[in-house]
Amino acid sequence: MEMTKLTATRSSCLRRHVGAVLVKETRVIATGYNGAPAGVTHCEVTGCLRQKLNVPSGQRHELCRGLHAEQNAIIQAALYGVSTEGATIYCTTKPCSICTKMIINAKITKIVYGEYYEDSLADELLKDTDIRILQYKKEM
Repeated sequence: MEMTKLTATRSSCLRRHVGAVLVKETRVIATGYNGAPAGVTHCEVTGCLRQKLNVPSGQRHELCRGLHAEQNAIIQAALYGVSTEGATIYCTTKPCSICTKMIINAKITKIVYGEYYEDSLADELLKDTDIRILQYKKEM
């Protein structure tokens, strides 16, 4: 989980910094953070459209220039030809419904997240799968 926090520091999002790490057979296979696609001007330069329109958190994801951390981790694995089947994804924040759908189709079998993120559709989708989802609790 510490690696997810470190990965999140790369985020160029103005609203929330999120990191994700894909692990398979105890090895890191890909990482991702939320932000604009490669080669596209970052929100730090253009400003945040969702912020300008006062869009509440969790709504109108299509208005965002950026990709989510989970999406970027899955895309990185695909780009480099690494299978995500049977992997665990560690995330600083519980995945939204869009990322949850990608996680399901990527055949990831376990989600471990830090901060809770309210998304009832994501919860509903996960109920129909065998994916294990756990909130990380740091031990003292």
